[in-house]
Amino acid sequence: MTDAARLKATVYVGGLDNAVNEKVLADAFLPFGEIVDVSLPKPDLPSSTDPHRGFGYVEFEIPGDAKEAIDNMDQSEIFGRVIKVSAAKPQRESNEGLGSRTAVWEQEGWLAKHAVSDEDKLAAEQARSALESRPDDPMQGLEGLDVAGPQLA
Repeated sequence: MTDAARLKATVYVGGLDNAVNEKVLADAFLPFGEIVDVSLPKPDLPSSTDPHRGFGYVEFEIPGDAKEAIDNMDQSEIFGRVIKVSAAKPQRESNEGLGSRTAVWEQEGWLAKHAVSDEDKLAAEQARSALESRPDDPMQGLEGLDVAGPQLA
C-alpha cells in the first residue's frame, strides 16, 4: 500500500486517558473494520512517567473503514474522556514549520506560498504612486458643494 493510501486509511485519536493501551484502542475501533496497526507515540522526555502522549493512530485496511470510524467515534468517550477522532495528517519534516531550526522564510514551502510575483510588485508600485499624486488638501474640489438642498434647474 502506498503512503498516500495508508494515510487515507489512518485515523488520529486524541484526548486519550493514560489507562488506554494499544489493545483497548484496537478493541474500540474493531467494529469499523480490519485494523492493520495501532500506535501510541511515547513521550519525548525520558523522565516522563506517562505511557503515551495522549493520542494515537489507528490504521485500517480499507480507507472507507477509517471514514466510518471518524463518523461514529468522534466526540465519543473512552475511560470517561471525550476523544477526538479525525483523519491523520502527514508527518511534517523536522526542518519545516514552527519549532524547526531553520528560519521560516528560508523554508521551501513558505517561500512558494508567500512569494510575490513581478506583476503584484508592479501593481503595488502603481497604487503607491497614484496615492502620492493626490492633492494634499482633502477639501480641494468641493467648492461648489457649499449650498445644501435641492438645486433649481
